[in-house]
Amino acid sequence: MVDNPEAGLVQLKDTDLTLASAKDDVRGSKVVDRNGDEVGDVDGLLIDESERRVRFLQVGSGGFLGIGEKKRLIPVDAVTAVDNRVHLGTSREHVAGSAEYDPDLVQEPDYYGGLYEYYGYAPFWGAGYVRPGYPYL
Repeated sequence: MVDNPEAGLVQLKDTDLTLASAKDDVRGSKVVDRNGDEVGDVDGLLIDESERRVRFLQVGSGGFLGIGEKKRLIPVDAVTAVDNRVHLGTSREHVAGSAEYDPDLVQEPDYYGGLYEYYGYAPFWGAGYVRPGYPYL
């Protein structure tokens, strides 16, 4: 369990860590909602360095050639399946209503907690947190 999640979450690409298996790397994958509607693409993975676990997907959507694209963080707890796409247990509209990802704000107290609350999951650092099962991100 992490006492200060704000200090421990980093982009996987900014570390020397790698995923256990290349087939588990969902970066670049399409993300779809519970109805199969496209949400965006996985642009990055935020990991908890101390526990070496993926905690959030960074998903980009909209825009053209990266211009005007909006990025959002989605807790891995919201992922229901991974095949050639990443499936979420929520709607595209719900994701669009979440806070836009701003790297300058992630150090603010309660930023990650607010995301967990928005999606309806307990934060990974809280008492009684149970790591999601499949798809093992």
